[in-house]
Amino acid sequence: MTWKDEKEKYGKEIIKMLYQQGMIRTWYRDRPEGWVMVSGLWTPFYIQLRPLSSYHNSNEMLKKIGIAMGKLIKHEAPHVNKLVGVAVAGIPIAVAVTIFSGLPSCYTRKLEGVRNVTDLQDKIEKYGEHSLVEGEIEDGDVIAIVDDLVTKFDSKLLALEHVKYEAQMREKAIGKKLHVTCKDVVVLLDREQGALERAKSLGMNLFSLIPFKSKGINWLKDKMAPPEYQVIVDYLSNDAKYQNKGMQKELMEMAVKV
Repeated sequence: MTWKDEKEKYGKEIIKMLYQQGMIRTWYRDRPEGWVMVSGLWTPFYIQLRPLSSYHNSNEMLKKIGIAMGKLIKHEAPHVNKLVGVAVAGIPIAVAVTIFSGLPSCYTRKLEGVRNVTDLQDKIEKYGEHSLVEGEIEDGDVIAIVDDLVTKFDSKLLALEHVKYEAQMREKAIGKKLHVTCKDVVVLLDREQGALERAKSLGMNLFSLIPFKSKGINWLKDKMAPPEYQVIVDYLSNDAKYQNKGMQKELMEMAVKV
């Protein structure tokens, strides 16, 4: 089996597990009023992978994710020799990859009120000498940032700044230059809403196991009710259409009748 075929097999299995466990939620099945994202956009579906390690079958899911993403890195980013999991959802994923691939992993600290690089710079001034990345960063490390999903890429740039700052602090501590590279981001799921293009424009690489818009939603077709599937596919092709309050009301009424 080629890696392309194997990757798709893993993607199909994992996304169905996530949907059945309720970590991919929809307005139709789970919440008629839908969700408003941080960006302000209304959405008929919401992907929440933070509880990934808290279910009775989490061992099975995390094992499959760890193996799949470890193979993804091996085949598509073989130059990577260390991982940094993004707090908080990226941490169990990075640890799972470590267990099944042998690649060592660190993780970023969660800082309250920090949502972008500017916030981080302001926080650092008050944060003092505390580590922003837990774990060992060493000379020659080629780091991949690991997270659950990506939408616009902003949170990955924030994680990159964590790594840069931490490397600088450790250089000061040991008194010599550390040659550390961090240009790769590996996620379980890419919502395909501009992150790949943003990464390329910044000279970075984005790797994902599940491209949601082009493949992932189609892999869920046999699990979803027809209206549920059709609306989400349409939303992914034209989200502006669904920002209309009248449209949202229609969808809410549709879900309530189920």
